Amino acid sequence: MIPTKSGTTPSTTLGPTRRFTSRGLFVLNGALLAVLVALIVFAPAPAEASGDASGAQPVSVRARGEYTMVSGKTNQGTINAVYVIDAANREMVALMWEPNRKSFAGIGYRNLDADAKAQPGR
Repeated sequence: MIPTKSGTTPSTTLGPTRRFTSRGLFVLNGALLAVLVALIVFAPAPAEASGDASGAQPVSVRARGEYTMVSGKTNQGTINAVYVIDAANREMVALMWEPNRKSFAGIGYRNLDADAKAQPGR
């Protein structure tokens, strides 16, 4: 062993330090688990769909969509579009690919439920 400036030799065992580190990690994990449980137990409940206690208007809940995609041409003739139909919410969106921006752009929206309820006219 190489003596240090004070004339003592350094300790080569890591027993107490390693035990302290392991014990400290167990304590830290236990504390974090306790905080997580406290957050889950004492967190406020999510707002109900029917409104809250303040008398605010009820929030409408949108059903999970059931989507179908269909490709086709638009009324302009040369422009192709992708029509996305949400059968659960009875809505349709028309999208056009813009190659310069490399993204879709919305070109139309229809509420199919409102269209079905509308009176046919000429």
